[in-house]
Amino acid sequence: MKKITLLSILFFLVILPFSKSQAQEVIKKKGYTLTFESNFAELDPKLKKRLIETFFIVYPKLAKEYNPNTLKDVKFFIDTAYKGVAATSNGVVTFSSIWMIKHPEDIDVVTHEVMHIVQDYGRSVGPGWLTEGIADFARSKFGIDNAGAKWALPDLKPEHSYKNSYRITARFFTWIEKNVKPGTIRAVDASLRDHTYTSAIWTKLTGKDLDGLWADYVKNPQL
Repeated sequence: MKKITLLSILFFLVILPFSKSQAQEVIKKKGYTLTFESNFAELDPKLKKRLIETFFIVYPKLAKEYNPNTLKDVKFFIDTAYKGVAATSNGVVTFSSIWMIKHPEDIDVVTHEVMHIVQDYGRSVGPGWLTEGIADFARSKFGIDNAGAKWALPDLKPEHSYKNSYRITARFFTWIEKNVKPGTIRAVDASLRDHTYTSAIWTKLTGKDLDGLWADYVKNPQL
């Protein structure tokens, strides 16, 4: 009886933990490798498929546009313990299972997060609002189903500032690209990656500093 009990205990200690998490799946395509892992047993297989497909659609495009030397190996982890939306660090994107349940249509959270991998600013000299604004600018430009998620760049409001980050900043950047000088945001992104960024780059690229560009944007914000 004691031997049976001991074997039972060992079974639960060794085997049971593995039953709670899904095995890793490694997918290779277009010169990139995506490792997919989840501890969320209820993850919809169709959503998983969309997450993987979105990566292989948008990541090569982002790499080509901004950083051909970006990581070739990326990992997605759907985590039941993570309470935010998603976060990216060292080539690993952690997605909240709670967000997946509430917003299964928000597939382009992938586009925003993998843009952070492409950005690869390291110990950047740039401000946080700029990093997030560029990531949402990339989502707006390269996202595959922003409309399906009811995600859009917001109309300008009196209380907005280019330092608001995310979509507000992204809309301003879209305006610059369309109305001032195409390629500006790509150049700013590159300066952040090689750590040469200063606020003077805006004047160098467009002839006006950020405040001057914003003033023009406020006067005529149409895209």
